Amino acid sequence: MRAEIEHLVDESKQSIGLLRRHLDWDNAQRRLAELNSFAEDPNLWNDADAAQKIMRERTSLEDQISAIRRLEQDLEDAITLIELGDAEGDAATVKDSEELIRAAHAEAARRQVETLLSGEADSNDSYVEVHSGAGGTESQDWASMLQRMYARWGERRKYKVELLEVTDGEEAGIKSATLLIKGHNAYGWLKTESGVHRLVRISPYDSNARRHTSFASVWVYPVVDDRINIEIKESDCRIDTFRSSGAGGQHVNTTDSAVRITHIPSGIVVACQQERSQHKNRATAWNMLRARLYEAELKRREEKASAEAASKSEIGWGHQIRSYVLQPYQMVKDLRTGTQSTSPQDVLDGDLDPFMEASLAQRVYGNEAEVEDID
Repeated sequence: MRAEIEHLVDESKQSIGLLRRHLDWDNAQRRLAELNSFAEDPNLWNDADAAQKIMRERTSLEDQISAIRRLEQDLEDAITLIELGDAEGDAATVKDSEELIRAAHAEAARRQVETLLSGEADSNDSYVEVHSGAGGTESQDWASMLQRMYARWGERRKYKVELLEVTDGEEAGIKSATLLIKGHNAYGWLKTESGVHRLVRISPYDSNARRHTSFASVWVYPVVDDRINIEIKESDCRIDTFRSSGAGGQHVNTTDSAVRITHIPSGIVVACQQERSQHKNRATAWNMLRARLYEAELKRREEKASAEAASKSEIGWGHQIRSYVLQPYQMVKDLRTGTQSTSPQDVLDGDLDPFMEASLAQRVYGNEAEVEDID
């Protein structure tokens, strides 16, 4: 094998070894066998809460064990095929097998990063809110680009993506939108995306073709499931109904089906206009509010546990985390980790994993390096 491929094979084997140790391989297999036995018990669902907890643990463990076995088998098969291809002078087989090794290497690296997702809510589904900043049409168009970027990221991962709420801009783009991204570890991957995102480009809305800088904010918070109890006093909330905006059909746009809830003590505001039924939108909005309050509590705990770690990792409104430059040159740069891409279009099409992986690693391990801004 070529030196590059040998290096990828060695790194893949090291990653798989780390995954096995992190999972505690022998104990994990024993635990899965135990959970499978529980799942076959006809009395399991007599206690629905306990049953759901068991099934969640079983699904997660099964996924991790299956992934490691699949990676090991893929790597072994590719190595064997390369040896056969070399012996028979079959260049096509060798090339295909090298691609399999590259894919296995990338998957092993991604799985290794996923071991960092051990937070209380990391495995949950996630809400993603996008809000345009000052600047009218420019920032509203930028906010719509970010909404599309996160939707495409979710689709790349085979997650389910739902648009819960959107408020259109006056001329183009959006003022705000809320996505619900459903999938294992959705919140864990997305949680470091909260913050202000900056776009630099030649404006398509400027007849003089001048360079513009636009800002939009992203706010990520986990869906709160039945394991987490958040109590909210209805007397602390103001509930408003209004007509939905944007696409959705005639009935949606001509009745007061959309719901907005304001939690007065915290100032948190959530809205939903996904359904034609005001009742369903109200229920979803309550779930969103519970999730926002839970996310705020998670941040308070994190700050209390380690003020130093929080100062490195906490990102909120007013904190710029990433710049996307389309003109006069092309670059996306994360201002926390220094991670860069010279293909902004790929990033805007959802290629966010390298940025997420770097920021997750930094949140866990820290990073003393200073990262300089770009113009």
